[in-house]
Amino acid sequence: MDRLNDATAQRLPVRHVAAVVVGNALEFYDFLTYSYFAVYIGKAFFPSRDAASSLLLSLATFGVGFLARPVGAMVIGTMGDRFGRKPAMIFSFSLMGGAIVALALTPSYAQIGWLAGALAILFRLLQGFALGGEVGPTTAYMIEAAPPSRRGFYASMQYTSQDIAVLVAGLVGTLLASRLDAQQLQDWGWRAAMLIGAAIVPFGLMLRRSLPETLHAAEDAALAPDTGDGGKRVRLKPYAKLIVLGLVMLTAGTIASYVLGYMTTYALATLKMSATVAFGATIVNGAFSVLFEPIAGWLTDRYGRKPVMLIPGVVLLASIIPSFWVIAHFHTTMTFYGAVAWLTVVSALSATPVIIWLTESLPKSIRSGAVATVYAFAISIFGGSTQPVIAALINLTKNPLAPAYYWSAAMFLGLIAMAMVDESAPGKLKKR
Repeated sequence: MDRLNDATAQRLPVRHVAAVVVGNALEFYDFLTYSYFAVYIGKAFFPSRDAASSLLLSLATFGVGFLARPVGAMVIGTMGDRFGRKPAMIFSFSLMGGAIVALALTPSYAQIGWLAGALAILFRLLQGFALGGEVGPTTAYMIEAAPPSRRGFYASMQYTSQDIAVLVAGLVGTLLASRLDAQQLQDWGWRAAMLIGAAIVPFGLMLRRSLPETLHAAEDAALAPDTGDGGKRVRLKPYAKLIVLGLVMLTAGTIASYVLGYMTTYALATLKMSATVAFGATIVNGAFSVLFEPIAGWLTDRYGRKPVMLIPGVVLLASIIPSFWVIAHFHTTMTFYGAVAWLTVVSALSATPVIIWLTESLPKSIRSGAVATVYAFAISIFGGSTQPVIAALINLTKNPLAPAYYWSAAMFLGLIAMAMVDESAPGKLKKR
């Protein structure tokens, strides 16, 4: 297939891109806010004489939200295939915003006892249900609406928006940590951070209501065609290998994101660094991700999805353990930030093409539901468990390199899957 002419490719309106990616931004803002303030949320809802137990209970509650993600993916993702990407996106975003506000306003254990923890779990379940159905319809929409020769770049905005949220959450967390003491952070600081993120919900809904629908538009010939009964029914069986490979690659990327997201807690609880330095790592992570994810998307349009997965992926695998060794042995701000920056760059370059490859490789009639479900299972099983697992491994082994070993194993499997996939970029596409 010849490379498409960029000069004639229509650009997506900025408001449409913003409407699609705003949900992912809020998802990661909420996730990171909870992660960054896990120590203080644990004390608010699960007070204990043992600080490690309180933290583990807080992280377990964080993980509970991931249990509902596959259900949300199957319900809302399938809604996107049957009724349209737009109604599915509006529904998931509304439910997500309501659950975040409700959690932020939940009274503490000191005020209502055990009911505080129960309500926190309930609202995390609702958040998980909504978030499970977010990525499928939005990524399908972006792939379908984008010009074929720029599909990688536009789809990379999904991850870029997440990391803009990382950056904003880091700035908010750092500001609060520098202005408030530990008791204030526990009492209301983390609540304020969550409500700041939820303030975007009304504007996001206004933007999403203005979107045109793509489900019933003419299919792009460069995307995977429907091969079912008259284009109306498509069986998943022919796509089983593709889905499994996508699951393995998304798992590797998920573990990478959640280990990097844990670095604030890691700096506080394991390295015993100050809260200001710990939250600063989030700014480093967010800034380098925002810079390099669009670059990854552009590179995939120019050179293909597969090489942009593999080459940085190999570099990442070779870097994880040495980077954590440097962090653990030197305990300085510069080495900590430098290692986080490097791991963020190579992770962003390798992980960004995966969701692009998976989405454009699936036919339209199952694209939203299948992408949502695969992504949700990767997130629910490994995203929800990564932080509690590495916290438990550190607590059990007393080895600060435990997160590096866990991440390296996941990345090794991810690289095997990357080596097995076929190219899907329009300019590099093999005949189907």
